[in-house]
Amino acid sequence: MAGFGEGDGAVMRNYKNILVINLMHIGDLMLATPVLRTLRANYPQAKISILVDKKLADLVRCNKHIDECLLIDKKGKDDKLTNFIKYIGEIRKKHFELVINLHRNERASAIAAFSGADTIVGYAKPGFGLFFDKVMQNPSVAHHIGRGPWGLLPPHRYVPGWKHQVHAHLEVLKQAVGVKKIDDGGLEMWLPQEAVEKAEKLWQENFAPAQQVVAFNIGASWETKRWLDSYFAQCADELIEKGYAVAFFGGPMDIEMVNKCRSLMKQGNSPLIKVFTGKVSLAELGALLRKCALFLTTDSGPMHVGVSQHVPVVTMFGASPVPGFYPYDGRDVLIKAPVSCHPCGIHQCPHAGEANLACMKKITPELVMKYVWELLDKYGKMAGKMSVEYGNYACRVVEASL
Repeated sequence: MAGFGEGDGAVMRNYKNILVINLMHIGDLMLATPVLRTLRANYPQAKISILVDKKLADLVRCNKHIDECLLIDKKGKDDKLTNFIKYIGEIRKKHFELVINLHRNERASAIAAFSGADTIVGYAKPGFGLFFDKVMQNPSVAHHIGRGPWGLLPPHRYVPGWKHQVHAHLEVLKQAVGVKKIDDGGLEMWLPQEAVEKAEKLWQENFAPAQQVVAFNIGASWETKRWLDSYFAQCADELIEKGYAVAFFGGPMDIEMVNKCRSLMKQGNSPLIKVFTGKVSLAELGALLRKCALFLTTDSGPMHVGVSQHVPVVTMFGASPVPGFYPYDGRDVLIKAPVSCHPCGIHQCPHAGEANLACMKKITPELVMKYVWELLDKYGKMAGKMSVEYGNYACRVVEASL
């Protein structure tokens, strides 16, 4: 799928006004950015808009492949049904010819279904799909087989995702839109100048000019995506003892985890530790990660932001299906444990005792640091100077020994 390739499926029409919808989380939106580049390659004269959650605007508002970034306040005023209906009315006034929905949730499906567009394609919840011209399955996400009508029965079988989310999205363009060429430039995030300047100021205030910095993101949306705090602490201690600075990132919900991690460190009060957790915007996060020598992270939204800024990534995967959401850069390393229940897609581990979070416990700090040092040796002096390797997006997958 990487690079240019011939499309197939639907007959390509000459759309002049296109809307892409993705209302989910940080990682979901970053994984949709290759769609924007490919649409621009196929429709150079079209007006291309994207509709996103207001709080995630930083991720795409400077994207060079779009003409307009539309925002919805999902958890604010637009969460009320009357306001949501009004919002759909505003979308209808824009007279989109093509609407592409890139996440199968109710809100996005409803906006697409009632957008009034000539052609509506993508992923859809049952019911809303009746208004779509073509509904696509998303092979990157898990499928629960055998739930029965309305999900009333327990699933007979859990089938994890088998195709990367980027490739699944591009397949929507091929099969449902009929694009003639795939221009997959990897994950892309352009940074506003004010964020770059703020990040530069923060960097100068916190780090010496020649200091090499390793970024840590220890939080994740699910418990089963989180590596152990004590393991992160061991890695941070080892890096600090070798003279590296450690910068903690993440959102306000991660502050308690960062504090716990530091309490477990031998070097928890070292001046080489800097905490940006809950203190920077998404754009500032991107600008700061760009300056780092390496990013040690869970499977999380910030991981995908790091990929967009070409910082080498080492990540640990627990519940997540590797084929669907691996860091989309061939220079990165993903480590997983070959436990029988991986990937489960469950938010909280159902096992007790030593089996609890075994998928993460069996990924040891020693194994992780082996690849941290390898990537630092290879890329550490190139911080801030790395760019995309066009077409090289399949990361290295390492399986821990049991």
